[in-house]
Amino acid sequence: MSSPTRRLRIAFYAPLKAPTHPVPSGDRLMAQLLMRALTLAGHQVDLASDLRAYLGDPQDHNGWAKLRADAAAETARIGALWADSPPDLWLCYHPYYKSPDLIGPELCTRFARRYVTVEASLSARRNIGIWAEMQGRVEAAVQQANLNLCLTARDLAGLQDAAPAARCTKLPPFIETEPFSAPPNPQPGHLMTVAMMRSGDKTDSYRRLAATLALLPCALNWHLSVIGDGPQRAEVQALFASLPSGRITWLGQRTRNEIAASLANASLYVWPGCGEAYGLAYLEAQAAGVPVIAQRIAGVPEVVADGETGLLTPPGDDAAAAAAITRLLTDPTLQATMAQAARHRTLQDHSLQGAAQRLNNLLQTVVEAQ
Repeated sequence: MSSPTRRLRIAFYAPLKAPTHPVPSGDRLMAQLLMRALTLAGHQVDLASDLRAYLGDPQDHNGWAKLRADAAAETARIGALWADSPPDLWLCYHPYYKSPDLIGPELCTRFARRYVTVEASLSARRNIGIWAEMQGRVEAAVQQANLNLCLTARDLAGLQDAAPAARCTKLPPFIETEPFSAPPNPQPGHLMTVAMMRSGDKTDSYRRLAATLALLPCALNWHLSVIGDGPQRAEVQALFASLPSGRITWLGQRTRNEIAASLANASLYVWPGCGEAYGLAYLEAQAAGVPVIAQRIAGVPEVVADGETGLLTPPGDDAAAAAAITRLLTDPTLQATMAQAARHRTLQDHSLQGAAQRLNNLLQTVVEAQ
């Protein structure tokens, strides 16, 4: 770590979904993990606001006007709290075109504080309706930031293309590996999936998974356990209705410890990953010593090493995915080799402890430059 290490006061904000939000998701988990990593590094981390700055309709002009007003009120409230003793920096997690940070940039300018983003993204093709103005706010924040931490090479390239002068660097996604440290005890043919059941990419992935399973050889021994719930549960379950009876167990929502216990008994983690930014569930599976079968798509290759910790198949190629599952289920030696590599790589490159040290080093540099 930097020497000497200064204990920082950090104002944390996640405009898409606060770490205290009642609905579980990868975004909420990553926000929680960032706060834990910063605290583990020895810093004081305070949730600055739980205002949800999300608008999913590019024509929702009334919603945009209300959001700006709500953000102005929050900015005034926080500014009053900062009057005598502002924090060292503001850290914003996951600002993007549907969910900009409308609070931090103004406060940091007013109080001459450092501004940092994590997992900011820009996409010119999303400049539609109010999203164009919202993304303009994100781009301005990225330009203002003293540092933009990118969790994937794709996001890093996107920021550098859209804002060449922006200060960016890579921070690999990470998880708490300890809950997944039990010795693996894979049961033959036991497949696992952990995913919410909501519309869009999640349902698309479930559709791909059902199509893949339908292509598995009849004689192959397999059983899929699904952990997850959500508003599309009935639709998702219907996708698997044509598969042989008894092949699927629907476990619903489970705690982190229950997920870890299930993963300890899994042979393979199977999830196509349509639109995945990276997928913390992939890291959890690999930390538990479970190889992954997924598509080579979006941010999945950031966390799954093809041919080392799992097998990645061409997007939309259900036959290739079925062949990959068959290959690993019928080759216990390869499966065991990948399982060991998966756990080792996750512990080495994607642990909470490692992220805490990297974050501390990066943020010390930011404040020292003040």
